[in-house]
Amino acid sequence: MKQRSPAMRFRQTLLSRYLLIILFAFLFIPILFPIASIIYVVIQENTNASDENFLKYGSSSELAAMWHEQASQLQETDAALIDRTLQQLKQTYPEASLFWVDSAGQTRLQLPPQKQLKVQWSAADAIQFMKASINQDPFTVVSFFGPDHSETGFMVLQLPRSIIQMDRPLGTGTPLYIAFLIMMFAFFFLVSLLFFRSIRKRLLSMQAAMSLHGDNGLPQPIILKKQDEIGQLEMAFNDMVVQLQESKEREYEEEQLRKQLISSLSHDLRTPLTVMNGHLYSLEKETLSPSGQASVKQMGQKIASIDSLIENLLSYTLMTSGRYPLSLTEQDVLRILRESAASWYPLWEQAGIAAEIELPDEPMLHAVDKAALRRVFDNLFQNIIRHAASGAYIGLSVELFQQRCAIVIRDRGRGLEAESASKGYGIGLAIVDYLLKEMKLDWHTESSSEGTSIFIFV
Repeated sequence: MKQRSPAMRFRQTLLSRYLLIILFAFLFIPILFPIASIIYVVIQENTNASDENFLKYGSSSELAAMWHEQASQLQETDAALIDRTLQQLKQTYPEASLFWVDSAGQTRLQLPPQKQLKVQWSAADAIQFMKASINQDPFTVVSFFGPDHSETGFMVLQLPRSIIQMDRPLGTGTPLYIAFLIMMFAFFFLVSLLFFRSIRKRLLSMQAAMSLHGDNGLPQPIILKKQDEIGQLEMAFNDMVVQLQESKEREYEEEQLRKQLISSLSHDLRTPLTVMNGHLYSLEKETLSPSGQASVKQMGQKIASIDSLIENLLSYTLMTSGRYPLSLTEQDVLRILRESAASWYPLWEQAGIAAEIELPDEPMLHAVDKAALRRVFDNLFQNIIRHAASGAYIGLSVELFQQRCAIVIRDRGRGLEAESASKGYGIGLAIVDYLLKEMKLDWHTESSSEGTSIFIFV
């Protein structure tokens, strides 16, 4: 694989991209603001030039100046000249309404005639008319005659404001400047948003890959797209997935080897135990001293204990490998408990254990495997003989514990934490736990130096 230079690696990192965004933000004020100002000035000048060409009769101030100039050249005494001047102006401004009023307040020429105009004007009427025309439509200019506009007669020009007031082109002047700045801010915000949105999308994709497991129960590798920081994290994640897969395979191989070893060991141990049982049977027929008979009996018990241990070990191996199928049918669990207790009663008497059985007559139904449940009870009873015989007591009852109905098996031994010369205790309880879970039965143990109580909830 070709090695990339440090500069190339840096350009492909998230840090370099984010620094580019920050650099753009810093350059925005000292560079983009002057550029925006220059663009504003250029467009503003061009807009002013186009404004003059756009107005048909010039601006309102120009029209007012023209009208005052015309009035200053006229005198009220020359009515004919005033009429001719207004007629010429009407031709120049065909959209305009023109009229003039003499010093006696009489309305003279009207171009065109206007019905709403007063025929006779007073000074108050003239003042009121001028006040009402300020900033109104139509645009109105009132100018008195004479060089100094000192005569009492006046003439009036009225034009629709739509002709003299231009709607400025969209985007020119200050609005364009503000719009440009807003666009720059929006662009910076959009770039930042897209940058972090891309990071978030890739992180969520990685999170989904961690949650999605394949057939082997392990996450699936992620397809690498970029060689940045998140890409390195994805690469590390893929390496972890590979290591987990290898570890899973090694664990499976070791598990299979362990199960094969236990199965072979269990089979190999049964052969010498069978031979030893045969020799013990022969010794029992011989005439032995009381001490010899006790030794033979003790050896028989130990051989039976080892045989039971081997059986539990083989059974647990079959259970954990899924080769111990259960057939669950509705059964009376109390009846199975009574049957198991009856088969163990002679052994309890032989071990000096007093049995106290208080079970109700009503059936207690549950979907169980009868053989498996018998094995659960047998293992628990066997553990009492091995580890709690010193208490000389076993109790079987049905009680309400933690607001649930439970079968209770009690002894008065020294408790689970006490030392015991017998082995195999842990495997027996492991089998009990496995079988009860497979039959959907919960159980709970309470133990102290005064005894042990096992609760099986039904």
